[in-house]
Order: sequence, then C-alpha cells, then structure tokens
Amino acid sequence: MFDYQGKNVFVVGGTSGINLGIAKAFASAGANVAVASRRQEKVDAAVKSLQAINPKGKMLGVSFDVRDLDALKAGFKHIAEQYETLDVLVSGAAGNFPAAAADLSENGFKSVMDIDLLGSFHVLKQAYPLMCRPGGAIVQISAPQAYIAMPMQSHVSAAKAGVDMLTKSLALEWGREGIRVNSLVPGPIADTEGFNRLAPSDALQQAVAHSVPLQRNGQCEDVANAALFIASPLASYITGTILPVDGGWSLGGASMAMSELGKLAQRKE
Repeated sequence: MFDYQGKNVFVVGGTSGINLGIAKAFASAGANVAVASRRQEKVDAAVKSLQAINPKGKMLGVSFDVRDLDALKAGFKHIAEQYETLDVLVSGAAGNFPAAAADLSENGFKSVMDIDLLGSFHVLKQAYPLMCRPGGAIVQISAPQAYIAMPMQSHVSAAKAGVDMLTKSLALEWGREGIRVNSLVPGPIADTEGFNRLAPSDALQQAVAHSVPLQRNGQCEDVANAALFIASPLASYITGTILPVDGGWSLGGASMAMSELGKLAQRKE
C-alpha cells in the first residue's frame, strides 16, 4: 500500500519491539532504513534482519544512548555521511518501570525524563538539519500515560506528556520548513517488553484485552501501519497530531485496567 522506494528512514530505538516492527515495515515498503539503540549486538541483529527484508536497500546501524549527547551527535554524523538527508525520523527511545511515586527515587524519575523527554529533544534537534525541506516527517512514539493517569507510572506520565507537547511545539515551529511532526500512542501491544513488564502473566494480559473496546491487545504491525500512513504523502496535511493506536483503550478501559494492575502489584509487595 505504501511506496518508500529511495526514501531514507531513521528509527531511533529501532532494534526491538514496536520500533523494530516499524523499521521492518519501512524496509518492506522499499526504504533505506537506519536503526539506533544502546547495544551494538542488537543494532547488528536488527540491520541483518532489515537487509534480509529489503536486500536492495541501504541498511545502517549506529549505537548510542540518547542521554549521551556527544555519542548521539556522532551517530547522526555517521547517518548524514551515509544518507546525506532523511525523509522520515521515528523517535522511539523510551524507559519505563513500575514504581509508586512515594518509593520512586530522584534518580529513577530523572532517568526516565532524560531518556524519554530530553532524549527525544536531542534526537529531533539533531535530525532537523537533515530534514529541513518540504516533505520531511517526524513520528514520535508516545504512550497513553501522557494523558491518562495510571498508578505506578508518575515518572512516565510526566515524561510522555512532555514528549506530546514537544511534538505540538515543533510542529508549530517547523511547519514553515515543510516538516511534519506527529506522535503515535500505542495501547497495549502484545509481545513487547513494556507490556510484559506491566502485565507479566497471561491472565493479566487477557484482562487488559477485555478492557479494550476492540477486545484484543494490539500487534506491532498495528503501530507500524499507522507509522507508514502518518509519514506518507497521504497524511501531508496532518501535523501536531497525537494519534492513539490502541483499539479504543484510551476511551476508558486503560484507567480501569491499569488501576487493577496497580492493585495487584501492591499486593505482591
């Protein structure tokens, strides 16, 4: 359905889970795809899988921590040397762990803010000169915690709310250059590290599925398809949008489900 032949796509955090699914979708659509994450072995494995999907494409991988600005700049320099320009940036670096606010250390709160919010700013700012022309599309990967209060998630809620406002602010500022900036908000996505942490048993995951209006947990492909659309010319008049990809979970089921998961976590403690 989507043709990204000859387009250059960079997926930060693109070596596992939702972000790897997005990288694979762009590779399947013909794009040259670069991925980045902290561990070189995961980068190498992701690049190998992308090259197998699109043997004619130019697949790249760089290793950096979004909290390390010097390493991040070096990674973007390498991408610039290889691609010269970027057509699509997917900013998906994230950190999360369940923690009650009263027990959350200052360092734990700061770590999530540094990865999710400050890291997102670093990534988008470094991408800007490579995308500063009409047609560039930035896709941030946010989370429902940005606008739905959830127990054990105060740090993530604060960070992702900042990410969503960063999306809106940069859409406003960078629109004149022709750069679109949007956020996707995945709901409960099966077989991902984040979902497995929050719902660590089959019974809990089934309970979450029943709280989704569409009565199922999502798949990585659901988010990947949304990314292909929101970055494409079909969405050329869409910017500054926060788009849930959650089967309607944010309409009410999310609060109830996460409240129950929070109670269970507290009882285990």
